[in-house]
Parts: sequence; structure tokens; C-alpha cells
Amino acid sequence: MSDREHFWRDRRVFVTGGTGLVGSWLVERLADLQADVVALVRDEVPGSRFIQKRLDERVTIVRGDLRDQPLLERILGEYEIDTVIHLAAQTIVGIANRNPISTFESNIAGTWSLLEATRRSPALGAVVMASSDKAYGEALSLPYTEATPLAGTHPYDVSKSCADLIAQCYAKTWKVPVAITRCGNFFGGGDLNWNRIVPGTIRSILRDEAPVIRSDGSFIRDYVYVEDAVDCYLLLAERLRADNSLAGEAFNFSTDDPRNVLEIVDMIRSQMGSKQKPTILNEATNEIREQHLDSSKARAVLGWRPRYGIVDGLGRTIAWYREYFGTRQ
Repeated sequence: MSDREHFWRDRRVFVTGGTGLVGSWLVERLADLQADVVALVRDEVPGSRFIQKRLDERVTIVRGDLRDQPLLERILGEYEIDTVIHLAAQTIVGIANRNPISTFESNIAGTWSLLEATRRSPALGAVVMASSDKAYGEALSLPYTEATPLAGTHPYDVSKSCADLIAQCYAKTWKVPVAITRCGNFFGGGDLNWNRIVPGTIRSILRDEAPVIRSDGSFIRDYVYVEDAVDCYLLLAERLRADNSLAGEAFNFSTDDPRNVLEIVDMIRSQMGSKQKPTILNEATNEIREQHLDSSKARAVLGWRPRYGIVDGLGRTIAWYREYFGTRQ
């Protein structure tokens, strides 16, 4: 048995956002490691990877809203939760621009409700909270380090800045054992948000349609493959459980290989053998033009390394969607 298998076996873990892109892969991995997983589910999405992989049959499901603090306290107490991994959030920038209040409710109020519940649960050992590179806002100096101020200005960015600061507050003021991840753009099989560039491009090509780029194609981001994301959450939880001095610390996780949107689309087109040229709408608003992370702290302190680069990650992602759509090309 590996050290990781030994750590997670029979450990009681509460996951929020378990039906999302990263969440479904994380829940599956935890179940494979024989952790005792409790997942909070608000909405059931029939086509989601969570349902497709029948993960609801492998973990305990509690239905409810992240803002329901009494419910969260009941879960943490009755299931004797040791570790919390908080992924739940409204993650789409366009939705945040159109519906800022629902985004603030999910991302900010949901976070303080969970952290207040953890504060009232003294037996809890570790909380890993997903922030984002967007929490930094638009900084003058790149790449972002963990010392870069949190200065979001647009709705989604602000929601992540606030949630990040709230987590630090609970760690410093009440000694809640929470550590924070700040990652770039996740991609991988199971993402059904088709307005995101990776799944949207793959679906378009599988349909022999032109991929659609909402921006002008020059926006630069880090891209992190979903299985690498799962590893970063597991690793941080393991280290935090062993070393409480990490509470209140934030860590950037990145491949340190930033790309612009057009590059990503061209890489997908190349791997799929498509000659379809993208349609560039240039309609993106309230989005940061260039941001990417320095992950040297995570590499030095946690010993983290991504297992997959962008090319390998895209290859695995394309294969997943070929199977999902029943296409063999």
C-alpha cells in the first residue's frame, strides 16, 4: 500500500462541488483510495461525469445548498468529517457578469457558511479551499506569486478575492486549519460548460463546425489538466494534515507554461486533424487579458509537480470527448 493509499483509506472526507469538472475526478480518486466520502449536491445534472461514472453509488450524497450553515454543521458532526475539500463555486465569468448576486452568494456567502461550520467543528483536521488565479485581479507584474495582492475588480474576480481573504481570516483569527489553492484554467474530460475554450472547441470539431472564440484570441492563461488538479488538492490536504503551520497559506498551482487562446485552439485542431478555422467573435468583456502563475512555492514547499503537460492533457481530454459523443476518428 502506498503512502497516499494509507493516508486516505477510511478517512472521512467532505467534498463540495463534487459534481463539477474537478470535483467528479476528485471524488472518483478518493473513492478509489477507499476514503469515506460525503458529497454535497445541489443540482443533479444527468449528463455529468459524476452520474456517468455512477459516483453517486460510491459515496454518501447529501442534497442541499452550500449557504445552509446548519446543514453543513450537521454533515461535519454526524459524519465525523476529518477533511474538507471545498470546490463548489459559480465558475463562469460570463454568468458572473450577467448575474453578479448569484455569483457572490455562491462564492462568498457559501465560503463563509462552510468556514463558520468548520470553526464550530473542533475535531476537523484539514480544509482545502479552491480559490483561483482570478483572485489576484489584473496585476502589473507577471507571473503572479503568492505575495501578489488580491485585487479583483470584476464580479467573478471579486468573488474569488473575497472568498480567499475570508479563508485567510478564519485561519488567522480562529485557527481553522484551512489552506488555499490558486490555480489557472482547468480542462479535462467531463466539462460540459461548452462556452469554455477546450470542451467547446473539441465539440465543434467533432461536429465538423468552426470553433468559436469569444475573445480576440490573444488572452493568456495557465491551463491545468484535471488529473493534475486532483493531485494538487490531495497533496495539499495530506501536507496540511501533517503540518498545521500551513494553515492560512496559499499556493499557486501551474504548469508554468502559459498559452493564449488561439494557441490552445490550434493545438486541439492539430491533434484532431481538423482544418476548421476558428470564428473569432471578440465579444469578451470584464476579463483579464493576461495572467499566469509562478508555482515555485508549491514545488519547493509541497514537492508538487504536474504529471501532464498541456499537449498530453489535451490528448487525454480529446479521447474522453470522442468516447462521450460516441465518435471514433
